[in-house]
Amino acid sequence: MDRKLKVLISGTGFAGQGHADAFRAVGVKVVGIVGRTASVVSKVATKMAIPYSGTDWQRALKDCQPDIVSIATPGGAHYETIKQAIEFGCHVFSDKPLTDTGKSALELYKLAQKKNVKTAYASSFRYMPHIMHAKQLVASGIIGEPTEVECISHFNLERDIPFGWSHRKEDGGGRLNNNFTHMISIATSVIGENILSIMGEVRDDLGKAPIVEGVHNFKTRREFIPEDLNDPSLKWGESNVEWSYTVMAQVESPIATKPVSVLFKHGGLNPRFNEDHIVFYGTKGAIYIKGHYGMGPLYIWDESKTWKELPLPQDIVDDQPKVDGDTERNWQYLTREFVKDIKGEKVAYYQSFKEGSLYQQLIDLIRKNDSWTDVSHLQ
Repeated sequence: MDRKLKVLISGTGFAGQGHADAFRAVGVKVVGIVGRTASVVSKVATKMAIPYSGTDWQRALKDCQPDIVSIATPGGAHYETIKQAIEFGCHVFSDKPLTDTGKSALELYKLAQKKNVKTAYASSFRYMPHIMHAKQLVASGIIGEPTEVECISHFNLERDIPFGWSHRKEDGGGRLNNNFTHMISIATSVIGENILSIMGEVRDDLGKAPIVEGVHNFKTRREFIPEDLNDPSLKWGESNVEWSYTVMAQVESPIATKPVSVLFKHGGLNPRFNEDHIVFYGTKGAIYIKGHYGMGPLYIWDESKTWKELPLPQDIVDDQPKVDGDTERNWQYLTREFVKDIKGEKVAYYQSFKEGSLYQQLIDLIRKNDSWTDVSHLQ
């Protein structure tokens, strides 16, 4: 494929602009961008020198004739946009969550298979350098057979962030959609991609949030928190999603004789006392990575019976896109692999709508909160 590939972007906020930058960085021509509000999408298109902008997705598909579409809106707005793009014959790069339900996500996965288009699913923090280092170390057998993974994080999010998509299940909100998708991807990237079983519980410990006009960019929403939360004229929206979760999973590892136990504990509104972390335990040692998404540094516990910090291997450093920001760098890493695949080049495994569909079905199961056993009658 010699001609330059073209991509059409859906979404004008932080993710939409980030996706556009990522595709440009890997040599794809950004031919258009679509958003909900004409004035906003026009402003973004001008700022980013994108030649086409509009609010009608189907018309944009016809006008721009893209090879790829990039979906960077909240998850609740994905279904129709992705379905139309697949029907149009486009390859699809989608941010997480794939949709707001397992059923609709599975439908899109099957449709993409039927139409023979390639898909990429951006639960992309598996490309954090220290996570990739951990994958190398585990595969080398340095910790023996992996036995257990522990993922602990506390975000201390402001309770009064303005009400929006992140508060609504139907819009793709919730911590499972926007944190767990990355965490399960990280764990499976290191241990093995086959998830055997899962259980969990969720909790909405927020309740409500103030309704404020003018919030557009997810990254700047904190700037819109009202100064007077006791203002009687202030309106409030009710949250219907989880802000904390505890999930346990069993994952198959090609180098372990038994399923690996994985614990995911996330408190979106809870303050942290110590470092968020990810730990991979094995029969001969352990790997500890500081940071909720494995930002690092990475430490190893081996036969020396002490923790020691390990530097990143040079091959991992050299393979990382040269861009600021973990999120932006991970997007670019995945777009690079996705575009190579579209061009027919050999690439390593990357996540597609197969995982996007699976993760949405897992989230539906977890949200049922039906894993409890009533013991109140026991003596």
